[in-house]
Amino acid sequence: MKSSPVTLSKRVETLDIMRGFALLGIFIANMLHFHSPYLYYDAFTWFTAPGEIQTFKWIDIFVEASFYPIFAMLFGYGLNMQYEKAVANRSPFASVASKRMAILLVFGLLHALFIWYGDVLFTYAVMGFIIIALVRMSAKWLVPLAAVLYIVPTTLLYLVTKMLPNMDDYANIQQIELSVSAYAMGTYGEIFKFRLFEWLIYGLSSTFMGIFIVLPIIMMGVVLSKWKVIERAKELRVRIAVVTIITLGLGIWIKSLPYIGKPTTDVVLLQDMYGGVILAAGYVGIIMLLCTAPVFRAVFKPIGKVGRMSLTTYITQSIVATTIFYAYGFGLYGKVDLATGTWIAIGVFALQVIFAELWLSKFQMGPLEWLWRKGTYGKKFGRTLENKEENAKDLS
Repeated sequence: MKSSPVTLSKRVETLDIMRGFALLGIFIANMLHFHSPYLYYDAFTWFTAPGEIQTFKWIDIFVEASFYPIFAMLFGYGLNMQYEKAVANRSPFASVASKRMAILLVFGLLHALFIWYGDVLFTYAVMGFIIIALVRMSAKWLVPLAAVLYIVPTTLLYLVTKMLPNMDDYANIQQIELSVSAYAMGTYGEIFKFRLFEWLIYGLSSTFMGIFIVLPIIMMGVVLSKWKVIERAKELRVRIAVVTIITLGLGIWIKSLPYIGKPTTDVVLLQDMYGGVILAAGYVGIIMLLCTAPVFRAVFKPIGKVGRMSLTTYITQSIVATTIFYAYGFGLYGKVDLATGTWIAIGVFALQVIFAELWLSKFQMGPLEWLWRKGTYGKKFGRTLENKEENAKDLS
């Protein structure tokens, strides 16, 4: 039997809504990198204007490192759904999934080299290949494996950073100047060269580190999918509510530690690596609980439509942002404050919600999702509303 995507009638609407909110949070966090040389200075001491200090604090506590875990979890959740569907239909999974990951790898590479160095698709594709081998494992083995894979390296890294000298007031002036020279004033060729340098240094290293950071979260997404937690949210709402309250409180407290004490390197690492993931779990719980109410699902259905075309949304965010800030576009790199950059992200996302609504009123998937599916299944699927049951979402 040949593999095929999950039909629209079998979709879980909560997954789309959750994915949509994750895309908004990721875009707000990424905007710091789009409009400034964020990599090369200590944000805790770099901003001096009261407005920027407060804006950064808000983003740092409630957004930074707390939305990519949601997206990673959903990636694993979707992969397991596809695996279980393949098993139920007695159709091949590994070969089809590998083809999907290979195409995603190409998307990520093109995105990183020609649009923005901060691409995550490449990393997700590499992690996806590993998950293809692990998805057959039972939840009782995946949970401890994911926990060890995440907790041991991050704890060791925390202990190492605690012993190292603190890097307060860090600013790599040379790299800041090179960033401004390339992105704010350079030609596309100069921007390409600098972007390639940044991706080779930071992008590939992030892919390696993803084995200890992103992969365990994806694995937990697989576990949650095996447990059908999102599908059973109404049945499990009391347990979910308890976990949500605990993770929200603990997550916000850990993420506030640099402001309660001093933003030393070890504290910032603790904030992101533990606080970010724990708070993300709280956000997931909130959305699951709210989505048990039909009125919430109805109100946030447009957010879910953005989530349905998440690949298109994610890459177009990079295209729009780099056009706004890079020299080949409007050249606003380094010229906007944090609040303005944040509102730009929110405004662009609002336009994407409108675009998704209009696009999906005519087609059943985003344009890049269609390319991904066509490359995966080698079929010409219908794209209009008249072919509802033939059209399925191919994004996890």
